[in-house]
Amino acid sequence: MNMHGIIAPAHDPVAEARPSALARLLAVARRRRMLMLVVVLPTLLLAGYYYLIAADQYESQAHFLVKSADGPTASPSGFGQLLGLSGMGGSGGEAASVSDYLTSHDAVARLSRDIGLVERFRRPEADVVSRLSTADPTPEKLLTYYERKVSVETDHDTGITKLSVHAFRPDDAYEIIRHLLEMGEQRVNTMNARSYEDAIAASRRQLGEAETALAEVQGEITEYRQTRADVDPEGSGKAQIGLVSGLRANLAAAQAQLETTGAFVSHTSPQYVALSRQVRSLQAQLAAQSGRLAGEGGGERTIAGNLGGYEDLRLRQEFAGKRYEAAAAALAQARERARRQQLYLVRVVEPNMPVKSLFPQRGKIVLTAFFALLLVYSIGWLIAAGVREHAA
Repeated sequence: MNMHGIIAPAHDPVAEARPSALARLLAVARRRRMLMLVVVLPTLLLAGYYYLIAADQYESQAHFLVKSADGPTASPSGFGQLLGLSGMGGSGGEAASVSDYLTSHDAVARLSRDIGLVERFRRPEADVVSRLSTADPTPEKLLTYYERKVSVETDHDTGITKLSVHAFRPDDAYEIIRHLLEMGEQRVNTMNARSYEDAIAASRRQLGEAETALAEVQGEITEYRQTRADVDPEGSGKAQIGLVSGLRANLAAAQAQLETTGAFVSHTSPQYVALSRQVRSLQAQLAAQSGRLAGEGGGERTIAGNLGGYEDLRLRQEFAGKRYEAAAAALAQARERARRQQLYLVRVVEPNMPVKSLFPQRGKIVLTAFFALLLVYSIGWLIAAGVREHAA
């Protein structure tokens, strides 16, 4: 209390020091205003967005590989060989085609139709910056946004493809990646069906041509038998030859007996006359049957003519049968070869249902941005210092 009776305020060193500290801070900010503008302020704004505004995003992952039934179509190298994955490596071309399909307009259109992809990318909890900006996006804009949320990476050493999906809800990420795996399997099945048909098409066509040729020859044989009224021309020919041979043998025996009898009896005797008639009868029968067998000039109505045409048809039938057997064997080989080349999408790691939000990686993003801006500021400061020193 002073002499006037007024109580003086107590001395507060902290209150006196506070304005001075603020003043010093403001002075430092004025002196380092470029540092504040280039580094500190953008970092604070970025941190404010990611820690206060940015929505959580969940990631679901799955691993798969594409391989053929008879083993790998592309040999792994490097680390894949060290791990002994030579029997699991998928074909690079087929794996790349599946990966390309999963990030294509076709995949986006099907996901939009089947599970409402646009609605899943516009959840209420998503912030205005990270969500899909419009409820009716163009296919190109939707694909661009989709490619930021879906990642497909293939390890060319092992052939394993890693599929990652980011979404604002755990079940959204899981549903999208599950449908993508099913679509990949269906794409592989479509490729298998197409390649299988292409692989056996030529063999199947050759088999059809051989079957048609064989049926035509068999039809001609049937018509030939009906025209000649002979079910088995070959058997008939053999029987006719046997008949002619028997007549010749009988005729020779009868002629020998006639000559022997003529040496002992009169040619007018009844016995000799009977033998003579028998010989003439055998000669007539032999001439008739020989004419039927070959005939004059070997006409088509003779046994020889019939047998010649039949043997020609039989030869064509045998050739057509061998051609059919060869075509059938070629088709079986083509089918087996195509079966061994069939592709399969093998799920190495099943998709997971995310529990904890891992994205965005706030600390990593903010620190990376801070050090990048600090590096830019340092380079600019060094350039400016060099200019000032040169000017001085």
